[in-house]
Amino acid sequence: MPEGKKTYYINISEGEISSVSTASPWNFKIEASDEEITGLREIFEQSYSTGWQDFMRAHVPYIQYHYDRENDALDSLLVQTYEMIYKLGDEEAKKHIESMGILPEK
Repeated sequence: MPEGKKTYYINISEGEISSVSTASPWNFKIEASDEEITGLREIFEQSYSTGWQDFMRAHVPYIQYHYDRENDALDSLLVQTYEMIYKLGDEEAKKHIESMGILPEK
């Protein structure tokens, strides 16, 4: 593990970051510095203030998804989240995110 980095377990849908794998269900394992974890927490906080939970569960049926600016903001935050997890994640996390096709091509 790189110097100054710790292992964290990420639950995307709940926006949870834990240093204990058995504390709650998790999706991704990452190695991150305190600064990187602070950045990820900030993205989660922005996402929740914009309505991430509602977005993750279901879209409002009478608003066409591609015309909803709130969804555009959430899409951007979701991509930022996955980019950061991809950068910090273990091989399994990287492969899973690649298989999702959510990250923009570089």
